[in-house]
Amino acid sequence: MAAALPRPHRFDVYVACGGLLGGLVLMALGLALRPADEPLVLLPGAWAVLPPLVVMSGCELLRRSAPRTALLTGTAALALDTVTQGSVATVLMFTDLVYAAVLYGPPASARRIPRITGLLTVAGTVVPYAVWRVPEALLIGVVIGAVAFGPAATGLIVRDHRDAAIAARLHAEQTTLLAEMDRREAVVAERARMARELHDMVANHLSAIAIHSTAALSIDDPRTSHEALGVIRENSVDGLAEMRRLIGILRDGGGDREPAAAPTLDGLDALVDGARANGLDVTLDIDIDTGFGTGTGTGRIPAPVELAAYRIVQESLTNALKHARPGPVTVALALTRHDGPRVLDVEISSPCGREDGPRAPGSGAGLVGMRERATLLGGTFTAGPHGGRWTVHASLPLAEAEPGHGKDPEGDRP
Repeated sequence: MAAALPRPHRFDVYVACGGLLGGLVLMALGLALRPADEPLVLLPGAWAVLPPLVVMSGCELLRRSAPRTALLTGTAALALDTVTQGSVATVLMFTDLVYAAVLYGPPASARRIPRITGLLTVAGTVVPYAVWRVPEALLIGVVIGAVAFGPAATGLIVRDHRDAAIAARLHAEQTTLLAEMDRREAVVAERARMARELHDMVANHLSAIAIHSTAALSIDDPRTSHEALGVIRENSVDGLAEMRRLIGILRDGGGDREPAAAPTLDGLDALVDGARANGLDVTLDIDIDTGFGTGTGTGRIPAPVELAAYRIVQESLTNALKHARPGPVTVALALTRHDGPRVLDVEISSPCGREDGPRAPGSGAGLVGMRERATLLGGTFTAGPHGGRWTVHASLPLAEAEPGHGKDPEGDRP
């Protein structure tokens, strides 16, 4: 089966019909480009103009769907029209075919056609003048330039502007897409930060409540039950207070009320005292000369580092309460320098494993949160058994650094 011709565009049909009708009107009026006695005219007479006119009109139907085919066929029709008396309509439709071939054709043709027509214009100007040595010979180059090079150059300019507009629109769409992706990533990151903060604030109190309530239910001793209920009430009140603080910060994004201050390392003494009240034997060792725990402030420690260190200690004490065997728990903080900026080293060590007794369930989210906090500050984080003890170690740079890649924790508690 023969391949079907592409369906012409509606505008191309209008152009073809208009060109054919205009040519027929000129032919009926006897208006031609050249007189019949001119030497170049090999086919005189009005009806000789009709075949190239019809062919050129048919080429206009393909100016958008098959521009190169239309231009090649139109060139042959123009050559035939040259040996007749000629029609203005045929020449004008050929200029439109050149313009359309550059505008709608492949990129290679769009660059090649202006060059070819430009060379023809130069040749049509130089060669006739060199042969005949008369100024009128220069008009041949002018005609070729007006019929071929002018439309080709115009089509190239219009195509470049169209391509630039398309590229600008695509760039705008890509920018919008990237902005939407950034917004979604920011929302996800904010949700992860809120989840970490909520977990670190409440998990310690809920773990203590779970353990002491289990002890109160399993031990039939009024005094022990009374002490356990006291610890449960204290942790419930503290947990609710911290929950209200976080909810207040989330709700009051731009009001007159200042949000409650984030916890700092000055609060480690109170944090350790709370852990001792929950039954842990905790020792706090701070090797820093800035007066932690005295209420005087840390001065040199950036606020993000303070918050991360506080949360790491808090979560580690929570894990020790849930998972560790009875025994001493040590919390050590020190400022060191590792061939670069100063680093705050935080290390918490507790006995591995736990004997049978009340315990709270764990999901491992605390280890993930601690690792993320250290990584966001460009530090490192490790957690795992070492010498019969479970050791958590975080190195937090004090200077601004690019986010690093903290070491993955070696797993949850055994």
